[in-house]
Amino acid sequence: MTDTPAIELVGVVKEFTSRGETVQAVRGVDLSIGEGEFFSLLGPSGCGKTTTMRMIAGFEEPTAGAVLLHGKDMVGVPPNRRDVNMVFQSYALFPHMSVAENVAFGLRRRRLAKPEITRRVGEMLEAVGLAGRERHRPAELSGGQQQRVALARALVNGPRALLLDEPLAALDLKLRQSMQVELKRIQREVGITFVFVTHDQGEALTLSDRIAVMNDGRVEQLGSPREVYERPGTRFVAGFIGTSNLLSGRVAERSGGHAVIVLGPEERIVVPAATAAGGELEVTVRPEKIDLGVERPPDGGSVLRGTVTEVIYQGTATHYNVRTSTGAGVVVFVQNTNDATDIAVRGDSVWLSWEPRHSYAIGA
Repeated sequence: MTDTPAIELVGVVKEFTSRGETVQAVRGVDLSIGEGEFFSLLGPSGCGKTTTMRMIAGFEEPTAGAVLLHGKDMVGVPPNRRDVNMVFQSYALFPHMSVAENVAFGLRRRRLAKPEITRRVGEMLEAVGLAGRERHRPAELSGGQQQRVALARALVNGPRALLLDEPLAALDLKLRQSMQVELKRIQREVGITFVFVTHDQGEALTLSDRIAVMNDGRVEQLGSPREVYERPGTRFVAGFIGTSNLLSGRVAERSGGHAVIVLGPEERIVVPAATAAGGELEVTVRPEKIDLGVERPPDGGSVLRGTVTEVIYQGTATHYNVRTSTGAGVVVFVQNTNDATDIAVRGDSVWLSWEPRHSYAIGA
């Protein structure tokens, strides 16, 4: 990566007027996206992620703040004069044109020589795995193939950044998963900056070098997929990224570099030195980190007692819903092995345990 960010947002605000009232869709966003990075804007519908992308592309102008592309402020510069291209969810292919004609459209508008257009279109179709499909029309292609045409058309002009607005949303699950792998491969081969908008947490975790989790027009957390999953900065991020169990209590003691929440004579939550003794703490622990059994585990980590309220078989794993003695609901994922049988059934009393390092204090 170069020292100058590929894309930088500085104090970006976007306001809309609705029924006489001013609504802030984006509230003071600061972002720096590196050259060659696969960067995702992740969040629920209405969080401001698509509006943020449209401001980068130039389809919306910020109410306040600056949008810099490779160090140059682009506020007021029209989309066709910004060195970025955008791929939409609908693909927006020309139905009357062949695959090759769709991909060549931008090159023809730039009046490049025909041999150069033919060469670049061929190279790009090879890169997206569509060599041999040059003469097909979009209607003759699958959804995944149409998406590859849209990618090729956006990339053939050699933009310095590609913006993708939920491009996989219209595909079925298996094809979407396959295209995630292809998209990452293409990005790595062409080596340009990708900015990806999605509401799908698994998609963002699979594809991204870094993720900005957005909520209510703000960036709640910015980090690598592992950081936002393992160390969520807010309650919203903990709940939005994957499945998370949120537990709370008052720290009663400190021992061996750990803060300990005592919930009963035999129950406790142990957190790595997250706060001073006596503090109120909210802790998150991921379902796959928890062990479930009918016997009380040895001391040393977090231990809770509960009753199984639901058992859900999911193929690769079984999900156990447990109501703890404190009334909190906890979800546990247990990997299914070749000879696995249910550890417990609905109504059974069980013990939950996990290592101290798997407890994470929200906001720590």
